[in-house]
Amino acid sequence: MLLTAVLTAAEEGGFIALNPETGTTTQGETIAEAVLNQKEATSLYLEEFS
Repeated sequence: MLLTAVLTAAEEGGFIALNPETGTTTQGETIAEAVLNQKEATSLYLEEFS
């Protein structure tokens, strides 16, 4: 499954990651951490529908 991650810089530092298809949002200190956290958050969200 291919999903979108929209990354923006957070005002307080770090990055915010949003998956618009599911509405899940998370953050991380680095881009890599934000993407990893987003993958985990989206996976947990999608498990609710399995």
